[in-house]
Amino acid sequence: MAAENPAAGTAEEVEGNWCLIESDPGVFTELIRGFGCTGAQVEEIWTLDADAFRHLEPIHGLIFLFKWVDDKPAGRVVTDRSDIFFARQVISNACATQALLCLLLNLRHSDIDLGQTLNGFKRFCQDLDPETRGHCLGNEEKIRKVHNSFARPVLFEFDTRPGSPDDYCYHFVGYMPIKGKLFELDGMHEGPIELAEIGQHQNWLDVVRPIIEARMERYSVGEIHFNLMALVSDRQRCYERQIQLLVHQPSPLSHAERQSEIATLRTFVKFEQEKKRRYRQENIRRRHNYLPFIVELLKQLGETGQLMPIYEKAKQRAYQCQAYKSDKN
Repeated sequence: MAAENPAAGTAEEVEGNWCLIESDPGVFTELIRGFGCTGAQVEEIWTLDADAFRHLEPIHGLIFLFKWVDDKPAGRVVTDRSDIFFARQVISNACATQALLCLLLNLRHSDIDLGQTLNGFKRFCQDLDPETRGHCLGNEEKIRKVHNSFARPVLFEFDTRPGSPDDYCYHFVGYMPIKGKLFELDGMHEGPIELAEIGQHQNWLDVVRPIIEARMERYSVGEIHFNLMALVSDRQRCYERQIQLLVHQPSPLSHAERQSEIATLRTFVKFEQEKKRRYRQENIRRRHNYLPFIVELLKQLGETGQLMPIYEKAKQRAYQCQAYKSDKN
């Protein structure tokens, strides 16, 4: 699902425009790579059951896509935490990258290296207020270029006049633990939202899951336009590291048990390699311009007299589907 930011930023406020970004783990993982960050990837969460999170740990943050409404924050908005990197959202269509960056720039983990671009951006903005940071993001050419690499080619110019709010108000926010507290990072507010304390021996995911579930339940029955993704350590690296430990470090497992575990981990490594290959292929297809092919296909069908019969057949099927739906209702 593509999402558009409801923020009031305009093209005149920042240098250049930002495209819509699809809510897809392959897209977000490639964004991370494009920013120069290593050791992290994004995985989709299909259910809020605890087991859906457990096999992905360590989970460093969550990215939640939902239908945006102008609602009160669920916790206390804090504006006095200079130790939390937070930027206001002033750029239309940039909420996906903004949510991802808010997680990455607050992350301190040995698995993950932010790289030159993100470290440099963080240092430059460290002493600025959230509003100015938002404008700095809008003018950060390297980050914008990576974001806009997912722009879809268009054949027609569309009317850009504002429509109804339901047409475009889908929004990304981030959730993550910071120094013993759970925060929601939403650029539509003045600062991070402090949601809850995290107990000393408590898994932060057990704190955030009911909060997200309660947020979903506030919507009307039948609203299914939600998407939840997890920012995690690179799974392939994690499995390869576990293999090295089993090969080179003492273990309470028997030799047979150790070999069985190594074989299982190698299967997981192959799965991750195949998944990365599939992500690359899907992203190539997302970027490819199919419009010339479509135009030429329609032209050839028209010249050979096949276009109108196909059109009439499709129209007839559409009528049948509509009649079927009417009968069911």
